[in-house]
Amino acid sequence: MEFLSQALSGFTAMSYWEYIAVFLGLAYLVFVMNESLWAWPCAFISTFIYTILFWNGALLMESLLNFYYLAMAVYGFYCWKNGKEKKELPITSWALNTHLAIIVVTSLIAVVLGFVMDNYTHAEYAYLDSFTTCFAIMTTYLVAKKVLENWLYWLVIDAASIYLYLQKGYYPTVVLFAIYTGMVIWGYLQWRQYYEPQSEQTFA
Repeated sequence: MEFLSQALSGFTAMSYWEYIAVFLGLAYLVFVMNESLWAWPCAFISTFIYTILFWNGALLMESLLNFYYLAMAVYGFYCWKNGKEKKELPITSWALNTHLAIIVVTSLIAVVLGFVMDNYTHAEYAYLDSFTTCFAIMTTYLVAKKVLENWLYWLVIDAASIYLYLQKGYYPTVVLFAIYTGMVIWGYLQWRQYYEPQSEQTFA
């Protein structure tokens, strides 16, 4: 009950800009599921708003992450647009060894960044913030390349982000990320259906 009360208070206190960011964040995910180019303009505007929000809230790595999202929104639009026209960007799946290497390297980078942010800045929850940021940076690249397993990374990232935002009192964003978590599962299943026919066609 306390969480619901705080969440409702948070929604009441939200600015129009934050409502826009939440709405476009949801729209981005729906468009990604359907491999629509509209995902990337939605991502660009939403992340621009969140860049400012997180900077003001002393989540410096989250703010920098959203700044990176701005660039990736442009890159993702370019990849998907050219891939769709030239039919060169199908959904793909990477080998387990590749993902293990990605996890190890990304984790090491996150630990180093967490140490720097914890000792030399005013960042709060520096290590968790760094882990979610580093893995989100890597996973956004997987989205742009249409790698199926990106959804599984997002499932873990979103769960960790929910805890982080709870600690910071960003209750409307907690609700948004809870919705994201459910949509991520849906997105994985949907991309899986797209991927399997492509795999069979490639094999044939």
